Amino acid sequence: MKIYSHPFSTEEPLSRGSLALYLLSDEPVPSHLPGENTLRMAELLLKDPSFKGKKGKIVRIPLEGEGVSSLYLVGLGERKGYSEENVRSRTAELLRRCRSDGTERITLILPEKPDGEMSSAVAEGAELGRYSFDRYKSVREEDRLPETKEVILAGGDDAGLEKGKLLGCAQNWARDLANEPGNVHNPLTLADLALKWGEDFGFSVEVWDEKRIASEGMGGLYAVGMGSATPPRLVHMIWKPEGTALRKIALVGKGITFDSGGLNLKPGDFIRTMKGDKSGACNIFAILRGVSKMKIPCEVHGIVALAENMPGGRAFRPDDILRMHNGKTVEVDNTDAEGRLVLADALSYASNLAPDGIIDMATLTGACVVALGTNMGGLFASSDELAEGILSAAARRGERFWRMPLDDERITETLKSPVADLVNAAGRYGGAIFAAQFLREFVKEGIPWAHLDIAGVDFFKDEYSVCCKGASGYAVRTCLEYLLGCR
Repeated sequence: MKIYSHPFSTEEPLSRGSLALYLLSDEPVPSHLPGENTLRMAELLLKDPSFKGKKGKIVRIPLEGEGVSSLYLVGLGERKGYSEENVRSRTAELLRRCRSDGTERITLILPEKPDGEMSSAVAEGAELGRYSFDRYKSVREEDRLPETKEVILAGGDDAGLEKGKLLGCAQNWARDLANEPGNVHNPLTLADLALKWGEDFGFSVEVWDEKRIASEGMGGLYAVGMGSATPPRLVHMIWKPEGTALRKIALVGKGITFDSGGLNLKPGDFIRTMKGDKSGACNIFAILRGVSKMKIPCEVHGIVALAENMPGGRAFRPDDILRMHNGKTVEVDNTDAEGRLVLADALSYASNLAPDGIIDMATLTGACVVALGTNMGGLFASSDELAEGILSAAARRGERFWRMPLDDERITETLKSPVADLVNAAGRYGGAIFAAQFLREFVKEGIPWAHLDIAGVDFFKDEYSVCCKGASGYAVRTCLEYLLGCR
């Protein structure tokens, strides 16, 4: 989809497509609209109780003789709520409406000339709103509607639009990967995809097979993956910018391509959507592709641990003791607490790269969903500076994270095993904190580290704001924004 700006003028009326006018409920309709009829109808609807410019309301009016086929009025609510996040969300909702209407070309007019950040928000919203995962659905030709091919922002900032488009596309790349079922994407296919993307987009890729994983002492990743007919893989992607890199950042992702729970088999209500347990890894794939497209001046390492957690004849068992990459031993309490095992090995490996910071992301714990709900991710961090940088980046991109505690001494006690250094699961309460403290055991002292638990926000049942049905790609834009701000 093309997204670009145009110096809107009433002296050069639009010749085709649709027009979308964003309206504030407590301000009059701007007078600079093409056609007297367009202005009159917008003014009438702004007074109509069913619209009144209410936040989230969208009305479509067919037009004749105005140079455009239809007028969309997009309510933003009161001026005090006019923000990038509001415009981003409303644009996503507008593009979903355009998709259902078969609108091919639309020009957007905001209440005031958009600067770079507002332009970026519009482009993000447009890309995220137009997304749907329907490649496996059959549609009769007579029922097929045209796709939206052009979005034009009147008076927009070109650099801002380009940034927003790339951010939105990156999140959609992650959505595409995470939405694919386990019979399409598994550790082998994703490792092959990493090699292809590296070749296509200019970053280097190294893939370890199960023999290398075992020989390197990655007992967690090896054990989790060996219950499946499809063996595990470790993928290391490296982006190096031209010239001197400003910083060296390692991103680590959990890639359980399907999580049955292993021998601690999940019940039926919880095994559905477990294709999404690879979301952390899918995000890392998309971020590396985005980093290369945006030419981010940091050295970025993307490390993903890929495995399928299945209850096969070679599956690991409760009571097994695993030796991890950093030499620590772990007693298995629950085979459905497998994500922290594969992440632990990957974090240890990332630590050996001596980066300036490590960020991992994973659909790790149901406890985080209980704590924060399904609209906010959990953030655990060993560094206040890193935590503040991520929270600031998330706020700019409209993604919500809440910093969780990482210093509970009584939970630390429950990490201990009578027969090994650590145990992989303990009691029911404080599970998200337990998992984060477990992961911290595999990050070398002195390396700033942040853990993003995205279990509650990786998959949505309904469309709203910039969120689509299915995989969300949550945290991709936050991490890219953070990397763009690294100095």
